[in-house]
Amino acid sequence: MTIIDTVTPHLQALVQQLSPQQRKALTREIGKQLAQSQRKRIAAQKNPDGTPYAPRKVQKRVKRGKVKQKAMFAKLRTARLMKTRTNGDGVEIGYAGQAGFIADIHQHGKSSRVLRHLNWKVKYDQRELLGFSGDDQAMIENIVLAHLAGNKKGG
Repeated sequence: MTIIDTVTPHLQALVQQLSPQQRKALTREIGKQLAQSQRKRIAAQKNPDGTPYAPRKVQKRVKRGKVKQKAMFAKLRTARLMKTRTNGDGVEIGYAGQAGFIADIHQHGKSSRVLRHLNWKVKYDQRELLGFSGDDQAMIENIVLAHLAGNKKGG
């Protein structure tokens, strides 16, 4: 998705008129702020629409460890695993490799094998890790407006 797609129509023409360097700086700032917003939402254990994540399934053999009582996706919300790619036309936020595989299973509520050598499959509840919320749309518009206002002052 390009930044032009997410920006309201009245700002699209103004963003189109920016130089490639200015557009790249704008997308970099949007990507940075959007990734930070996604990390905060994952830490709060909420879907983009504001609903809480489905709780963990109750284990048949109850272990009273503290790891399973903590919030899910502690590592997936780190900047090391959540990759942000920008260019002049858009921003991509996602995961790669094994982290991408795990995130995809939870994002779409798929089934996956629990252990590689066993054929047991478990259906995971859908927990949307990445997505746009209404707050994200407003934040993007505010960043674009601030960027446009800053460019008019300097130029």
